[in-house]
Amino acid sequence: MTKTLVALAAMAVAGIASAQSTVTLFGVVDAGISYYETTSKYQNYPPRSIPQPDVKQSQWALSNSGNASSRLGFRGQEDLGGGYAASFWLESTLWNDVGTIGRAGVFFDRRSTVSLLGPFGEVRLGRDYTPTFWDDAVFDPFGVVGSGTSLIAQMLGGALPTLTLNRGYYARKANSIGYFLPPNLGGFYGQAMYGFNENVSSLPIEDDPKVANISRVGRYVGARVGYSTGPFDVALAYGSSTLADNYHFGSTTNANTANLGASYDFGVVKLYGEYSRVDVKTDFADIATFPFTPALTPPLDVNTRNFLVGLSIPVGASQIKMSYAQVKGEFFNFTRFGPVPMNTPDPKADKVAIGYVYNLSKRTALYATFAVTKNENGAAVGVVNVASADVAPGYFNTVNSNAPGYRADRGYGYDFGIRHAF
Repeated sequence: MTKTLVALAAMAVAGIASAQSTVTLFGVVDAGISYYETTSKYQNYPPRSIPQPDVKQSQWALSNSGNASSRLGFRGQEDLGGGYAASFWLESTLWNDVGTIGRAGVFFDRRSTVSLLGPFGEVRLGRDYTPTFWDDAVFDPFGVVGSGTSLIAQMLGGALPTLTLNRGYYARKANSIGYFLPPNLGGFYGQAMYGFNENVSSLPIEDDPKVANISRVGRYVGARVGYSTGPFDVALAYGSSTLADNYHFGSTTNANTANLGASYDFGVVKLYGEYSRVDVKTDFADIATFPFTPALTPPLDVNTRNFLVGLSIPVGASQIKMSYAQVKGEFFNFTRFGPVPMNTPDPKADKVAIGYVYNLSKRTALYATFAVTKNENGAAVGVVNVASADVAPGYFNTVNSNAPGYRADRGYGYDFGIRHAF
């Protein structure tokens, strides 16, 4: 009986394989030992006659994704003939340090798409990476993972608390439709994405109390174009996420992201660079008639100007990686939206990271990373992105003290780990 069941299972697998051109199980398991430390300094406000000590916080953790994002996925493609194909891609975050998968109730949280491919390119439907995220990932020598992640990627959420910056749909957007150019365009590539908000909208009527309406919230639109030839790669991307709106009163708040990245591989060293700008802005149909109340006042208009430079050096089976990144915020509409005074200095954070990777094989590597951040004017950025859902459950890098008069100063991070891909 057992032999019969095994034979039937083998026939079933063979049937699936014949129906599909390819079906692949793939993934990455990355685990490490990490140490995080942050320091907040007293600014002598309110003034005290006795000097106040620094506030330090530290944590050891068995972490994951220090060199590559841990994941588990399935992908397949069927040849339809005539140069056409259908494919699927289901990929989930793997928290191998705690034994869980996915996040926030979303199982295939990294990517969940079905596609039609042909001479025209590719049309992709489902949950996918946004065009603006790709420049952050491709042009960062650390690949936006671990303590080496650039500050540009860490800006998700409240990394600069005085800005309370919300980047909207930063890395991925569900309920999206995407288009990718075909790969035979002489090095040119590109993609476009529209993400549906799937909200119900209604027109105002005479007796409508005009309460807040969020029919636009959740929408995303973006595009990316680039050129890659030999050792050179450059790409420009733009995306807009709708964060808040009051449809009846005519206000809409968008987070608009634009970035330009490039890399050049000289063989002995590969250079990376990126410039990024994030604007959070509220537009009004008629600002003169907008009823500014605590319940209806839009968020403060802010933006950040960010840049990164980095390099990677191959040394036999090893690789050395380094990067420097900076984020700097600006405030707008001070008097109308408060509470930020006109003379408030712009918050700024800098980060330096250095890493070493030793490849034991094509699929397995040992790694070590060190990073340090420096905060000024109210910025509070640690070495891992505590504002992001990408941080594994169970370890955090608290970057600031709530004690009056204290401001975040420096953050340190170390990763020592092993990564295996399959």
